[in-house]
Amino acid sequence: MPIDSTKEFRPINISLLTISDTRTEATDRSGQILAKKIKEKGHGLSHKEIVKDEIKDIKKILLDWCEDPNVDVIITTGGTGLTGRDTTPEALEEIKDKDIPGFGELFRLISYKKIGASTIQSRAMAVLAKGTYIFALPGSSGAVTDAWEDILKYQLDSRFVPCNFIDLIPRLNEK
Repeated sequence: MPIDSTKEFRPINISLLTISDTRTEATDRSGQILAKKIKEKGHGLSHKEIVKDEIKDIKKILLDWCEDPNVDVIITTGGTGLTGRDTTPEALEEIKDKDIPGFGELFRLISYKKIGASTIQSRAMAVLAKGTYIFALPGSSGAVTDAWEDILKYQLDSRFVPCNFIDLIPRLNEK
């Protein structure tokens, strides 16, 4: 992937929310993977929490983080499947200002190459809410690794060309 080494790397602050009825800090492998990758890339980890798969609780945390000036990006893991308890996309639908449809499309294309047609069960998505990027990833360690390594580590790098999400941050709240 094209990184322009003449440009300066600008670290951002990322908050990480694991959405699960069963995960704990000790068993949250996907959250641990993402936290490590965020720090290794040189970004800050503003918040890291685990919340039950309840729409009102998910929304409250996400909206609080969107209001925090020390949060540029939120990544969630979990709750994107098809079961009755998977409600992350529904929570995002209620708080979003804009969809970023290409994220989910690209994620499923990447996933298809690894797990085949099973990727159709993923509702991975991305939105803008109150000028903050929110990326909703599946809860599996493979899925979060694929999303980070093949999409996010590039789009969250200010040196990635021809364009990246970081360069747009100052303009996300324009009217």
